Amino acid sequence: MATDYDTPRKTDDDLNEDSIEELKSRRNDKSASAVDVDEFEQAEGLELPGADLSNEELAVRVLPKQQDEFTCMSCFLVHHRSQLAEEKNGQPICRDCAA
Repeated sequence: MATDYDTPRKTDDDLNEDSIEELKSRRNDKSASAVDVDEFEQAEGLELPGADLSNEELAVRVLPKQQDEFTCMSCFLVHHRSQLAEEKNGQPICRDCAA
């Protein structure tokens, strides 16, 4: 629920002036509000321009791990040696996973 922080706040006098019936009706109005949900069928017919990648192949040149790199045993990403934080049980751990 969005909150407008620029609106003036109610004082204690304003809160005491609200009747119980008015507060109950506000609560019922809020709970009765409907949520707008998009149906799956509507999105199914929607086609984005250039989105058909079914015939495309991803061509990436993969380099082997270099001597100054290590594989973190927590996230399994290859990092430069400068990112080595510690070794747990002889397993290298990067700075991100150690934090």
